[in-house]
Amino acid sequence: MPRAGLTADRLVAAAADLADEAGYENVTLSALARRFNVKDASLYTHVRGLSDLRTRMALLAGGEMIDRIAAAVEGRTGKDALAAFAGAYRGYALAHPGRYAATQIRLDEATVTDSPALRRTAEVTYGLLRAYGLEEPDLTDAVRLLRSSFHGYCALESAGAFGAPRDLQASWDRMIDALHLTLQNWPRRAAD
Repeated sequence: MPRAGLTADRLVAAAADLADEAGYENVTLSALARRFNVKDASLYTHVRGLSDLRTRMALLAGGEMIDRIAAAVEGRTGKDALAAFAGAYRGYALAHPGRYAATQIRLDEATVTDSPALRRTAEVTYGLLRAYGLEEPDLTDAVRLLRSSFHGYCALESAGAFGAPRDLQASWDRMIDALHLTLQNWPRRAAD
């Protein structure tokens, strides 16, 4: 019988909080069970295991992140939309490092297809890039460029790896300028 008040949603939210506090890699079923003062086995009523928990965390965090991004880009186009998208991405990644780490796991195709949040992520991201006149296969390449640029910058920034005295925001802004210029002048090729 499920423990009163313990639900999958509460477990996932607590796991996401734990990830932000202690690091994504430190989220275990044992650590989560200790938070609720229950035995590990009690959690299996609500999640199938650590992999299921991490998938649910990724979906929760992905939904939170795209809500911020979508609100930021609403009504904007071009460089303004790109800067708003990037700023919301960076803000979420730095404010919620454990949740953000959860968004970086690879999910199976069925999970991606079934997730309204992940479909919305694709819609918002592809909408931003279509405004630059991009179509497939360029859309996929541009998504990869943006994701790797934003993720790389955020990962380095959160690790304190930028040692030069230049202001981090100034460098971020220049990166957005460069990405905007790249997207405006995207080299078009025929589909592979």
